[in-house]
Amino acid sequence: MRQPAQPKSVWYERLTKAAAYSLPEIPIILAALIFTHSRGLQRSVGTIASYYPYAMFGAGLLLGWRFHRSRLLFALLVLALADRSLLSLVASHGFTRDHVAFQAIAFLLPLNLAALALTAERGVFTSPGLVRLGIILGQVALVTILERGAPGPAAALLHARLLPPSLFAWTPLADPALLAFLVAAGLMGAAQLLSPTSTGRSFCWSLLPAFLGLSAVRPGNAGFSTFYLATSALILIIAVVEASYHMAYQDSLTGLPARRALNEALLRLGSQYTVGMVDVDHFKRINDSHGHDVGDQVLKMVAAKLAQVGGGGRAYRYGGEEFAVIFPGKGAEECLPELEAMRKVVEDAKFILRSRIRSKRKREKILTEKGPGKRVPVTVSIGVAERDNRHSKPDQVVKAADRALYRAKDGGRNQVQT
Repeated sequence: MRQPAQPKSVWYERLTKAAAYSLPEIPIILAALIFTHSRGLQRSVGTIASYYPYAMFGAGLLLGWRFHRSRLLFALLVLALADRSLLSLVASHGFTRDHVAFQAIAFLLPLNLAALALTAERGVFTSPGLVRLGIILGQVALVTILERGAPGPAAALLHARLLPPSLFAWTPLADPALLAFLVAAGLMGAAQLLSPTSTGRSFCWSLLPAFLGLSAVRPGNAGFSTFYLATSALILIIAVVEASYHMAYQDSLTGLPARRALNEALLRLGSQYTVGMVDVDHFKRINDSHGHDVGDQVLKMVAAKLAQVGGGGRAYRYGGEEFAVIFPGKGAEECLPELEAMRKVVEDAKFILRSRIRSKRKREKILTEKGPGKRVPVTVSIGVAERDNRHSKPDQVVKAADRALYRAKDGGRNQVQT
């Protein structure tokens, strides 16, 4: 019998998940670097690229408003204010990178992005939203006051020596601004390791083009800084699209693809495939006896086992306590050993009900080793059907698998029926 996979450490899984979340931004940032360092590319698409910032900020405003993403809207506001301020500074006479406003923008921009990343969605025209707006606009007023009323003390503060000069001589940003970027990256990176999300990931990655944009500011030319800040906006926008996709196609409780994903996958299958419908036995009894929190943990445990099914199968959350597994290109007889092995793995899993006085984190943990506590028996019934001349449409195959599932439950549960 196939041995169940050995559990990996929690931190290893978190690091792997965080790395998986990092894929979309890398090609975007690489493309931005290639464009800003290729004169030929700039000449060929320069006209189109000039509309790029407007397109990004416009699309971001529309998506943020439509999907109620206040953090995206406030991040766009922060990036736009930074961009317009930099353009104004560069256009002014006598601008240098030692300018108080420039270093203040470089100091405040990463801290604002980190603050937005580490707080929850609170709306725009709500009390927390208006407070956020007031803080952002208050920073603009503060920078203006410092630049005009106390440029000397402000410059001394913003140019304080805090880091080894030999290590950071390559960047025009002063030490406080560099520390702000490092602190923001550290906080957001730690948050990603603890609880990876597409939104948190996007805010973390948006720091890099923001840093490149500030480093690209030149007297008489701030075009590249605008381009990089627009790239930060693009990264944040993609996260909203990705989050919306996951909400529609991924089950938030178990992490498995949801029913909509299953329906679309069935339409893409060829002329031969098998569907297994899986139902948790006596799930209502578990909910009634131990509560819905324990019921949710049972579903998570079962989903984790189903996700490991072999034979090229893929598991989906169908709804409630019911799951589906599809095997493209295989008949029912080929899939029965895999489904039987999966049923046995679920049966052998040790779901231990811990004391309620333990911390929530420990109480919700599914243990796979022996220990004190009451064991909650968890089993599944499985119905199997394959596509054939009689059941040629996906919904017909699913209904046939459902009928087989009912036979498995009527026959005593904890079994596989075709």
